[in-house]
Amino acid sequence: MNDVRHVLVLPDRDAAEEAAAELGERFGVAEEPQLVRDALAGEDDAEDAQWLVVVEDPTGRLPAAELDEFAARWDGWREES
Repeated sequence: MNDVRHVLVLPDRDAAEEAAAELGERFGVAEEPQLVRDALAGEDDAEDAQWLVVVEDPTGRLPAAELDEFAARWDGWREES
């Protein structure tokens, strides 16, 4: 087991919610992704927050390149933790 966690960094809440909803359909993600607001350092305004979609991938079966393209649809990117 690889026990990988993918983090999709997206520009706003709407994009994060839409991406989270589509993850199950496109990639067969069984566990609902976690949405997390990530305020930029020193910023209190909600407009300056990025949203993270955290996807657990305990078997390491999700293709990183496809997740990169998926996140890019919303002007986002993928990080692995």
